Amino acid sequence: MKNKTNQLLLFCTLLISLAFNTFAQKKDYPIKPVAFTKVHVEDNFWQPKMEINAQVTIPYVIAQCKANGRMDNFLRAGKKMSGDKMSEFPFDDTDVYKAIEGASYSIQNKANPKLEAYIDTLISIIGGAQEPDGYLFTFRTVNAKKPHEWIGAKRWEKEEVLSHELYNAGHLYEAAVAHYQATGKKTLLNIAIRNANLLVKTFGPGKIEEYPGHQIVEIGLSKMYRVTGNQKYLDLAKFFLDVRGPKGDEYNQAHEKVTDQHTAVGHAVRAAYMYTGMADIAALTGDTKYLSAIDDIWGDVVNKKLYITGGIGATGAGEAFGEAYQLPNMSAYAETCAAIGNVYWNERMFLLHGDSKYVDVLERTLYNGLLSGVSLNGDRFFYPNPLASMFQHQRSAWISCACCISNMARFLPSLPGYVYAQDKNDLYVNLFMGNTSTIALAATKVEITQTTDYPWKGEVTINIDPEKTAVFTLRIRIPGWAAQEASPGSLYSFIDKKSTPVKISINGEATSFIPEKGYAVLTRKWKKGDKVFLNLPMETDKVIANKNVKDDASRFVLQRGPVVYCLEGPDNKDSLVQNIMVGKNAIASSHYEQNLLDGVEVINIKGQSTKRQIKSDSLLVTAQDVKAIPYYAWANRGPSEMTVWIPYEQSAAMPKPAPTIASRSQVSGSIKNKRMLSAIKDQYEPANSKDTNFPYLHWWPAKNTDEFLQYNFESEQTVSESKVYWYDDGPWGGCRIPASYRLLYKKGEQWIPVESISPYEISKDKWNVVKFKPVSTSALRMEIRLPVEQATGVHEWTVE
Repeated sequence: MKNKTNQLLLFCTLLISLAFNTFAQKKDYPIKPVAFTKVHVEDNFWQPKMEINAQVTIPYVIAQCKANGRMDNFLRAGKKMSGDKMSEFPFDDTDVYKAIEGASYSIQNKANPKLEAYIDTLISIIGGAQEPDGYLFTFRTVNAKKPHEWIGAKRWEKEEVLSHELYNAGHLYEAAVAHYQATGKKTLLNIAIRNANLLVKTFGPGKIEEYPGHQIVEIGLSKMYRVTGNQKYLDLAKFFLDVRGPKGDEYNQAHEKVTDQHTAVGHAVRAAYMYTGMADIAALTGDTKYLSAIDDIWGDVVNKKLYITGGIGATGAGEAFGEAYQLPNMSAYAETCAAIGNVYWNERMFLLHGDSKYVDVLERTLYNGLLSGVSLNGDRFFYPNPLASMFQHQRSAWISCACCISNMARFLPSLPGYVYAQDKNDLYVNLFMGNTSTIALAATKVEITQTTDYPWKGEVTINIDPEKTAVFTLRIRIPGWAAQEASPGSLYSFIDKKSTPVKISINGEATSFIPEKGYAVLTRKWKKGDKVFLNLPMETDKVIANKNVKDDASRFVLQRGPVVYCLEGPDNKDSLVQNIMVGKNAIASSHYEQNLLDGVEVINIKGQSTKRQIKSDSLLVTAQDVKAIPYYAWANRGPSEMTVWIPYEQSAAMPKPAPTIASRSQVSGSIKNKRMLSAIKDQYEPANSKDTNFPYLHWWPAKNTDEFLQYNFESEQTVSESKVYWYDDGPWGGCRIPASYRLLYKKGEQWIPVESISPYEISKDKWNVVKFKPVSTSALRMEIRLPVEQATGVHEWTVE
């Protein structure tokens, strides 16, 4: 009997082992990232930023979630707090999930028992808000007397449009997996499993056949599948992709079946999350149709729709991708969440293809359009990331739609997971930063250590210490910028060819290499103490855009290594930068300034400033020194002018205004955001009424109201003409030309209507000129009646 029992135990053990190996051998990415838990960053660039994230950003986000009702949502849903007042948006629950995810990564990077205990308490509160069948959506569970209009009368009713029930679930799953991987605790994972099991019962063929309105649950379910081995989670993730389109809208990529989509359209964050989910499903199922689609979409983005900063999403109308080559600078949206999504997507593309071009895009985004999303002190945030400004852009302490803020909190501490990857005996070095990691290759365990002052310097020392002497391959990425390629694709190029080659040595001896998919391939018998030295030519480059990008015509960008630079007011003459012009052949130099912006490499170059003249088309041009700082560090010294793209021809410059009556006047008006007032006298000539390349003034969302603008003259003036150029972003925007307007001049303490001698024309896409009998006055006022259903805006208002 005992022998039979032992045989049965052995048989069961073999079955369990077989089942485990079967799961382990299932399809996945051919290349595997080295987990964030195995890489310890210790350098002078990223480690301080991760420390600020841990000490400032994550506690700040948690405190703001509490102060802005996010925690109360869960307490009320769990009947731990009375009342039914909720926060503003049904997706607010995700800010809590993302804070937990970021805290989990952070705890793994550096132990924080106090934070870990608080997260445990928070998870308990979340669990209390979960319904018995696993449903977790506080805005419905609280059963408010006046429910939020987005959520519908019953579960999932408005999921394809507004409710965000599945979006919330996706972020829950990502947080649960991160928490489990970082701490080994299953408290949040068990909550996520109960919720995912409910989705499996609810959605699928013959059940509810709806797609998520805002994608991310596909990514979350893929992660849950990897952790639990539950095939039903993967099947559901694939179902959510396959059921999408063609009955929906471009806005959330539901206008076509996902495998029939070949260009990037619609809401950029939703798109990036969907493309990431498609890559996951392509890897986990082997479905090549997904791969074909996202390969085409990636090509569309890098050739036609990618900002030089790595940002995606050109327009605030729908927070969306624009048309091909539509890349405005001052009105660039380039949402922080979209930059993070771009990193996720490009990492997956690398894991599928093993090509460094995807990491090139990832790195560009990481150092520029993503990092700019948070201030140096860690508690101010950008939602859009413009590439030009005239004082109107500032980071916010908090935003009612706080997705970008909580996304930054979770992303930065996950950064170590992007440094290395492996495929059997191939070890990929993708990002350069000081760190130590131990990686198990097929041949042996390897301890790898990087020492570097990257991104300011191009020297990287890589120590290789295998557990035993063994043959394996080290694949070191050679960044495109170091090898004559400004960016993958045809969108950007260098003005000048690089003069210094990339150099690699092993144990002090120079080594030649032939790049393979952008990697230096070093295969040899490695032993303890081996040292690789990589020298990347860290030169200052000038980058120009494809001629089809009209907004960047006759301009270039300064770039050094992976870092894109900008000109900002505090560093330049008269605090102005829009009027600066730099020749294409001007020679740049750089040096490190320890006490500027937490320590940055700055670029100095000779340039010129331009200024308009009264009643003349010629410009006054004056030589001046020009200083550039890293783009990510701008807007840390208060409102200012800023530009990434620098004119090299006068036609592209925005000269300093001529001293006209209007430019010398003090402007006031019935508008809350006073920073917009100066826009009406900057002497910018709009291309049309919906031109957003330079600042404009608007009263949105007001409508059907009486408003005013007023010039208080520097001294009494005799005036007889007014010219106004209206802002009108129809048919999709909220501003139209006004219903009516009139002019008044100040006489004593009274405002007297002018006697017009020409009609008050009200037209878009042109100057609206009114001539009137001359008046001597100290001030002129324009009273404006807004349309019944829209607001009105003003580009320029001149007085003569």
